[in-house]
Amino acid sequence: MSATALATWTVVALLGVMTPGIDTVLVLRHTIVGGGRSGLAAVGGIAAGCLVWAVASLAGLAALLAASTLAYDIVRIAGAVYLVWLGLSAIWKTLPRHRTEGGGVDALDAPGVSARVALRAGFFTNLLNPKVGVFYISLLPQFLPVGPAATAWGIVLVAIHLGVTFLWYPALIALAARARGVLLRGRVRAWMERVTAVVLIGVGVRLATTP
Repeated sequence: MSATALATWTVVALLGVMTPGIDTVLVLRHTIVGGGRSGLAAVGGIAAGCLVWAVASLAGLAALLAASTLAYDIVRIAGAVYLVWLGLSAIWKTLPRHRTEGGGVDALDAPGVSARVALRAGFFTNLLNPKVGVFYISLLPQFLPVGPAATAWGIVLVAIHLGVTFLWYPALIALAARARGVLLRGRVRAWMERVTAVVLIGVGVRLATTP
């Protein structure tokens, strides 16, 4: 594989990771509400979900998704339902009855923002997003050389993509952590949770209605 192909893939990976999307929303939400540890856990989940799709692509399994409309729709609807559920759960936790007693608006309940929950959210959001699978099956093969070395180079390209993920998001988490103190104040936190929830629900609805 040429150096030009490697450089081009790195740029593509950078643009894909840095472009704001559902992954960015999840990382920021878990960082601000749950702290840097939860944010990093969300990144780990995102990377794990991408890794599953990457392995499926290199094994040729992702081709089944691209070839089968039914399989694609099943994954798409499952992902949409999961995103809507995440959004509704976030709104549910901002209701007055779910705030901690004596904490007022400054102490929304923490359940749902732990590192374990963040890891799960990042993982399933990517695993149930068929567009991630289509990304790997449509784009990754274009950068692979023909021959027995294709799998080895595929592993290298996936490693680059994951490396970019673990460089960009921690930097984003560090910036979000600085603003965390302000964003956790009183009603600001509740409204931030609601806005994030609306985004999650909106993306879920769009995923369900846009093949």
